[in-house]
Amino acid sequence: MIGNVLKWMDSGGGVYKVIRDVQSRMVFSIKNIAKRSLQNSSVITLACFIASAPAIADEYPPMTFERSKTLSYNLFGVPGLIDMPTAEVAREGDLAASVVRFGGTTRTNLTFQVTPRLSGSFRYSKIDPYYVGGGALYDRSFDLKYQLAEEGNWRPSIAIGLQDFIGTSVYSGEYLVATKHLTPSFALTGGLGWGRLASYGAFSNPLSALDDHFDIRAEGFEGKGGEPDPGRWFTGDAAFFGGVAWRATDKILLKAEYSSDDFDSETSSGANDWSSPLNFGVDYQLAKDLSVQGYFLHGEEIGASVTLLFNPKDPPVYGGIEAAPPPVAVRPAISYADLGWLEDSVRSQDSTRKTHAALQGLGLEMEELHLDAHSATLYLRNDKYGASAEAIGRAARILTHTLPASIETFQIVATDNGQPRSMVTLQRSDVEDLELSPGGTEEILARARIEEAPRKSLTWDNPAEQRPRFSWGLAPYLSLSYFDPDQPVRADLGLELSADYWLAPNIVVSGAVRKRLVGNIEDMRESNSVLEHVRTDAGLYASEGDPSIANLTIAHFGRPAPQFYSRVTFGYLETMFAGISGELLWKPVDSRLALGAEVNYVKQRDYDQLFGLQDYEVATGHLSAYYDFENGFLTQLDVGRYLAGDTGATLTVEREFKNGFKVGAYATLTDVPFDDFGEGSFDKGLLFTVPFEVLFGSPNRQPSTITLRSLARDGGARLNVAGRLYESVRKDHKVELVESWGKFWR
Repeated sequence: MIGNVLKWMDSGGGVYKVIRDVQSRMVFSIKNIAKRSLQNSSVITLACFIASAPAIADEYPPMTFERSKTLSYNLFGVPGLIDMPTAEVAREGDLAASVVRFGGTTRTNLTFQVTPRLSGSFRYSKIDPYYVGGGALYDRSFDLKYQLAEEGNWRPSIAIGLQDFIGTSVYSGEYLVATKHLTPSFALTGGLGWGRLASYGAFSNPLSALDDHFDIRAEGFEGKGGEPDPGRWFTGDAAFFGGVAWRATDKILLKAEYSSDDFDSETSSGANDWSSPLNFGVDYQLAKDLSVQGYFLHGEEIGASVTLLFNPKDPPVYGGIEAAPPPVAVRPAISYADLGWLEDSVRSQDSTRKTHAALQGLGLEMEELHLDAHSATLYLRNDKYGASAEAIGRAARILTHTLPASIETFQIVATDNGQPRSMVTLQRSDVEDLELSPGGTEEILARARIEEAPRKSLTWDNPAEQRPRFSWGLAPYLSLSYFDPDQPVRADLGLELSADYWLAPNIVVSGAVRKRLVGNIEDMRESNSVLEHVRTDAGLYASEGDPSIANLTIAHFGRPAPQFYSRVTFGYLETMFAGISGELLWKPVDSRLALGAEVNYVKQRDYDQLFGLQDYEVATGHLSAYYDFENGFLTQLDVGRYLAGDTGATLTVEREFKNGFKVGAYATLTDVPFDDFGEGSFDKGLLFTVPFEVLFGSPNRQPSTITLRSLARDGGARLNVAGRLYESVRKDHKVELVESWGKFWR
């Protein structure tokens, strides 16, 4: 459904139904605002008002500017002028990070262009002082912006936006804005704002003609903040804003605007000065994706910002720096019928030995190799290459060098943690013929067969063919804690000594010991949570756990039935909990759908993170559904019980690019009342997955995932256990193999 909705929105039509569906889902999900949202049917009326714009858009051809020369990011981190937004949108996949400073206001902004028309923003702000008499405000806010119509030869682009729609409403406002380029280098913008964007030059809301609900806007926010309130959107007075942007040179963009934001709260507290609605700015391009901005604001102040752009489609390193594999070895036709090696154990063992050594030379591991007269089955473990297709392509070329000429069929079984995941069947003659053929990548994919791997237990019968059982490493670690009320970012930096010992291909003992060198997580304020302190005692764990055992576990991975994968992990599972965790995943090799179940029984660890345990124990578990959409969107729904004993669900949506970069968001709603949860009302956050292979150009199978929570609380907290199955299993299945097949000949 999500994929269809996004395609529908990008087509420019059906906006009314999309907005109605979004509102109805918010009403269903957020219990304590349900009644009010249902009563305020005028939100749907507003959708009718704006739904006509896309219909008009199709009457005119879109502009053909390769990229808007006037696009820049405003003080809120969204495409805009200075304070005010524009209707322009960034390139799909653009991730913009900016730091802004003026007067007593500091903002850090992140904006991601999710689809060609839809963008989302996260903002962390400090206003000092914010309260009359002193005291700073640290505020988190989220925005959404959707371009209703692209710019045409005579028609402006049109966008609608929600500013600070999940937060404490400090910056809460909505807008409808249009932007028109008179030339590729000169653009005019005009818009209508509500809420914060109607605090100067306001007049009666024109939407009141549709419904008297729009007359009055509720002030402040309810509960602990962090709750969407659709009943406020587009209500109260409205005001006009507008401005111009002119690309004077390739590096200099000049901007001027009339702002409808009077900064009343900031001027009342003395954080900022304001005497004029006119703002002026200059944007200077330092490099392709780096710019600095200077501003004269509100007739009183000087401001500055720095904006860094990154797009996963344009990685810092193109290609890779891994060694090239050997070329395909083409057999002499006369050798096809030579079966003498079947009676010669020395030749057979020599082929096995050569295959094992050659694969290791490329960073791959041979778990098993089975040979018969005309076919070979290789069980291949890939710990190096991010794309499984690259590992399979390299293994196929190795087999043309090391196997007897009579073997025509290669069956390459991708394995991980001793679990056979998928089997790719190739004909040796195809590998020989297509390596240098135009269109050879597509052709060999068309001839390959990708199916479920044989369900068997791998063994290490021949010691000479085993991969190393023991591995260890010493590396720095960095632990981050965000948005503590007294400190926006806290961090611990230290050294981690980790080790793995494989008792069998599917049984591993793992452990890690940490020694902190410097940091301030231990200085976090004492938890005030009324729930079990399953996460909010992080400061105590940091202060007493030095050195600490980060984890010490034994894990078993299996294939209990066709299309099923299993994991059982026992021991000190993470920094705060020890116990046992079991997982079962159903994932057909050619399916985009997967279903999983996880059950855990854990006890809380002592603060020193050694071997002791506290009294608190809990059984947790979730049923999970995963779906991989064709358009790069991944969704995951988890329903079950969390560490504090609360029950509910977590929805995660991620945008994945072909090179492995992912940007996403999640939200968790449980039966914990918003007031009991504490500040933020419910758990939510952003997810960033960065593949080191693409970032640095060197092969690396393991990405780094950063979770940026709006605030870490005890409600909705889940166990952090290593080795969860879905992400690793899907990498070796058909959908991912096909999408990464361009690296087969790499």
